Amino acid sequence: MAAKTFRISAAQLKFRRTLPENIDLICRFISDAARRRIDAILFPECALTGYNLDFRRLRQAEIESGLSAVAEAARAHRCNVLIGSPTFSRGHRFNSLVVIDRLGKETFLYHKIHLTPRDAKFFSPGNSLAFFRIDGVSCTAITCHERRYPELVRLPVMMGAQILFHPNAGLDRLAVSKAKRGGRDGMTARAFENQIFYVFANSVGPQGGGLWSAGDSKIVAPDSQVLALANNRDEMLIHAEIHLAEAGRKYAREALLQPAFLRSHWKAMLAACRRQIVRR
Repeated sequence: MAAKTFRISAAQLKFRRTLPENIDLICRFISDAARRRIDAILFPECALTGYNLDFRRLRQAEIESGLSAVAEAARAHRCNVLIGSPTFSRGHRFNSLVVIDRLGKETFLYHKIHLTPRDAKFFSPGNSLAFFRIDGVSCTAITCHERRYPELVRLPVMMGAQILFHPNAGLDRLAVSKAKRGGRDGMTARAFENQIFYVFANSVGPQGGGLWSAGDSKIVAPDSQVLALANNRDEMLIHAEIHLAEAGRKYAREALLQPAFLRSHWKAMLAACRRQIVRR
């Protein structure tokens, strides 16, 4: 049975220069989350490796070893972990969100669908929406600039998702990065229009090559209230206790019924989404 309340956190990170340094940082944040009795912690996009790098230079074995270390930390601290990382499958490299349960088992992979031009140099696009459960709670995910594609959220919410996890790794010129600060990013609207909780974990600060990340990691309630907000400078862990009864998905459920002529089309589309979901 799913919990009625859920303690959730987002880790805002300054990526380190090497994979071992990032792994050590991630494991320390998991330990910190466990001390705070957090049920699930979200890390940024490509948190395992950092984002502003040539992913072709990374070996599959070192990525898998790093994910194993994170999984062991999840098991040791009995904490659900969602972490951005490159993954590999059938000769393809993906920009993925890896979901790891309290026992250290990888339970779900979401591969970023809408790649940026930079992503496309290194990654293949995914072809499945995110829908998974954490401690019995139905969840979904998008990555980075996929916040511009509302259907990636609406469809899983129609399927039952109550929490949206959104890992990000900002990579902008400073002027653009500054313009994104202070919550001017549409996330409160996305939480409100779907009546769900929205968890956003971002990198922060200079990213190399004159590029920046705005930080502003946040947790948003279904009524668009910001429950926790990080700043634009520091590495930190933000958290909130959420009450799942507030995530009633009211508007998504109503959209399934009206207008009536779309009902059969929604039903067919959701069936196609379920068939396409890739589980571990």
